[in-house]
Amino acid sequence: MKQFALSADHIVILILLITLMIKFIFFESKDPLREHIEPETIREIKRGIQRQNTDVEYNRFIETEDSDEQVSDAPRSLPDCLKIYRADETSELTDDEIVMLVDTKHIPAYNLEKAVKNPERGVKIRRKILENNLKKRESLINLPYRNYDYSKVLGACCENVIGYIPVPIGVAGPLLVDDKKYYIPMATTEGCLIASTNRGCRAIEKSGVKSRLISDGMTRAPVVRFPSIVKASDAVTWIKDTDNFAALKLSFDSTSRFAKLQKISTHIAGRYLFIRFVAETGDAMGMNMISKGTECCLHALQRHFPEMEILSLSGNVCTDKKPSAINWLQNRGKSVVCECIISSEVVASVLKTTTKALIDLNISKNMVGSAIAGSIGGFNAHAANIVTAIFIATGQDAAQNISSSNCMTIMEPWGQNGEDLYVSCTMPSIEIGTIGGGTILPAQSACLDMLGVRGPHEDIPGANAKQLARIVCASVVAGEISLMAALASGHLVKSHLKYNRSYSGKSALGLGLSCGSVGSCDR
Repeated sequence: MKQFALSADHIVILILLITLMIKFIFFESKDPLREHIEPETIREIKRGIQRQNTDVEYNRFIETEDSDEQVSDAPRSLPDCLKIYRADETSELTDDEIVMLVDTKHIPAYNLEKAVKNPERGVKIRRKILENNLKKRESLINLPYRNYDYSKVLGACCENVIGYIPVPIGVAGPLLVDDKKYYIPMATTEGCLIASTNRGCRAIEKSGVKSRLISDGMTRAPVVRFPSIVKASDAVTWIKDTDNFAALKLSFDSTSRFAKLQKISTHIAGRYLFIRFVAETGDAMGMNMISKGTECCLHALQRHFPEMEILSLSGNVCTDKKPSAINWLQNRGKSVVCECIISSEVVASVLKTTTKALIDLNISKNMVGSAIAGSIGGFNAHAANIVTAIFIATGQDAAQNISSSNCMTIMEPWGQNGEDLYVSCTMPSIEIGTIGGGTILPAQSACLDMLGVRGPHEDIPGANAKQLARIVCASVVAGEISLMAALASGHLVKSHLKYNRSYSGKSALGLGLSCGSVGSCDR
């Protein structure tokens, strides 16, 4: 147990407290200054005591981090520790002794949780090993690791675990999608994002969003090589034959209850052949599922073309986690379209702009500007913001925001006088699921529960994942509307200075910036 020295401030506070106690006990009735001392001195003493208690509590917290370690004068010898470990009695070993076994390569560092039969202890020991190797040993002090269910993480979500990152989650909504209200969980550290999306939800609160799922098919595209272009083209012809496709589909579908092969496209580059498999994968995002089916098909194909070399299960024509025109043009995952109509009154009162200004900005920014930039799938204001925040909240693979954020935002005049606003978002490649990966973690499951799409659908396989994709696209509509309005009205910088900056106790208003009419964050 560490000893804590009292500071000079603490000593002064204790002396004052003792003096005051003596005064009240022996001289209370005779003290004419009592009423003057109580409101001034007593309150200051109380504040000092509170500060002292806070310091003690903090020290206790730091102490607790190490208080459960088994105390030993010195680690036992390596042979003794090995004997205990091999007898499957790791609970008898101290943390330092486990570290010694890791350092001497008898326990793999990645296998600590299994070795000590206690996930949290395994994480704690790994942190200790890491701290020993860091220049700043206090680097991990603010990285929490206790009270987390690592049993759901191990072998599924993360390796060499040293803790977890608490990310703030906010909520936008209600968002009316296909006549049903949803509250959208969004995990982000960007100020204004959720407030802005929330304003978009308010703008379409009455009219709501209509959504349609156009297609559903996860892809995997291996690369194979033939001795010549003749053999490669022969394979293409063979795959395109209806009977041969049926045989490959039978092989593919046999690998899973939910994986259903829809089509195969082929792409030749010299003697290299890229075969793009497209399949439905139920409520899972489906990469593992489709990879398994694809591998089975490759072996079946190789029986007909024994000279074919299988170079890689993924040949980048899938395309996974990289920008690509093929996902934009031929879809990947869920392809969704959403639309809404906003009255001119709401455009003016909620969005603080005009229909004409929004349409003009959408053409110049999202269409012309994106074309000048040579953008692929980037014909939008900030779809990736909303997609990523929902992905993190619901346990998706955050790297798949690359293709999932492909979006074209269209704005048109509507109504008899063209004063109302029509908005649509087309998103051809939302890669998403409600089972597998991070969706199994408790907090992420809770967010899926909020949306009513947790886990597999009881009656219709894939229905939950499809609905989640629709919700994502509808949320993007809300986000697009609000940000475009903020840009059109010139409120973007003002709102970010007010809600997305810290100035040592000074607000944007304190710096002389007028934020009385905050466009993107007007709640």
